[in-house]
Order: sequence, then C-alpha cells, then structure tokens
Amino acid sequence: MFGAGIIVFRETLEAALFVGIIAASTRGLVNRSHTLSLGVALGALGSLLLASMMGQISEWAEGIGQEIVDAGILTIALAMLAWHCIWVSNNAQRMVQEARQIGSATAQGHQTLWALAIVVALSVLREGAETVLFVSGLMAGATMSTGELISSAIAGVALGIGAGWLVYAGLGFIKTSRLFEITNVLILLLAGSLASQIAKTANQADWISVFGEQAWDVSSLIPNDSVVAMVLHGILGFDVSPTQLQVIFYMVAICLIWIAARQMKLHYSVLGS
Repeated sequence: MFGAGIIVFRETLEAALFVGIIAASTRGLVNRSHTLSLGVALGALGSLLLASMMGQISEWAEGIGQEIVDAGILTIALAMLAWHCIWVSNNAQRMVQEARQIGSATAQGHQTLWALAIVVALSVLREGAETVLFVSGLMAGATMSTGELISSAIAGVALGIGAGWLVYAGLGFIKTSRLFEITNVLILLLAGSLASQIAKTANQADWISVFGEQAWDVSSLIPNDSVVAMVLHGILGFDVSPTQLQVIFYMVAICLIWIAARQMKLHYSVLGS
C-alpha cells in the first residue's frame, strides 16, 4: 500500500511542480487561474482517454506507438517552453504591467496563457496517464484491496499537489522583478528536462543508438525513489543515472534556448534605444 502511494505521489509531484512553476511565472496576468485550470482539467481528461487507449497505441508502428506518442507530447511541450523562454521572458513584466493598468490581458498575454495552458495540459496528460495505468494494473493484479489502493492513490495525489502548491506559494514571497528571473531559469531547466526525456524515449525506441552509456550513477547517494530525487527531477530535471545522450540533449537544449533568449533581449534593447 505504501509503495503504491509513493509511486502515485512521484507521478503527481512531477506534474504539480511543473504546474506550480508555470503558475508562478504568469502571476499577475488576468484570467491566469481559469486558463491554467482548464489546462489541468483537459490534461486529466486526456490522461484517462490516453490510458484507455494505451493497449492499442502500444501496437502501432510495429510496437513503438507508445514511444511515438510520448516523443510527440514531449516535443510539443518543449517547443512551447522554448517559445516562452525566448519571447515571453523578455515581455512578461511589460504584459503584467499593461494588464494591471487596463484591467484586462493584452493579446500577447492571452497568447502566453494559452500556450502555457497547453504545456500544463500535456504535462498532466503524460504523468496522469502513467498514474492511471499503474493504478489500473494494481487493481487488475489484486495485490491489495480496492479500498486500500484507492486510499493510497488519493494520499499520493494529495501529497504531490501539496508539494507543488508549496513551491508556488514559496515563489509568491519573491518580489515581482526577481520572480520573473527565477521562474525563467526554472522554466529553462524544465525545458532541458523535457529534452532529456525525449532522448531517453528515443534511446528506448532504438531511434538513436549512440551515447547510450551512463553518464553517472549517484543512486547509491540519492535513491531514485527518494523524495529528494523526486523533487530534484521535478524542478531541475535531474536524473540520478542518465545516459550520455540525455545529458547532451539537456545541455544543448538549455544552451540553444538561452542563446536565443539573449539574442532576443539584445534585439529589444536595440529597439528600445
């Protein structure tokens, strides 16, 4: 029972931390709560649908249908986060100021919210589908009573959401000027994490066979199922035993997005002067 709750907690925590950081980065924009809540709801409904179809999906494309779907979800989410880091990070403060002055979000603000709502939906979709499949498997295997399993799953979900809320609340104590800087860094790291997961999926599907060796393994110091490992993975994308390909994808994604964001910032500086 405890093990089931831990696994559900882990899946929920990753999505909750993701949502918490996105919510903090859009604090101040009008209709932010409604739009992001819609993203969570759509992701939850989508996860139930995806889980129910996983058997058929897994059989697509000679048995790698699940990997194709995972890679597609991760790629779209990565593209959305990259756009946020490159364009929105240089306009977020201005959009919030304008939204507060006129009492409604600007067109750019609406675009930002919808783009990030899609990212939130995809995150909840992916983690939620894995949780649904896990719980369904345990129920089919009858390893514990239905009541115990449901109680354990609910506890795991509640703890995961609580941890995500704590991250969001903690970011709320930071001044707005600093908040954007911190959340931009966190979102950049989330983008790197998504790129790392794309590499892991590509490796598992044998699309890329190079750099498959482990870059490091600190699982003896930080067990993979520990709360520390879960939080580090959820916030920083840290993996206790990644492959070299994962590290390369992580670093390349972060560097490319950071360089593009810097170029965009220089562009706006030139226009402003």
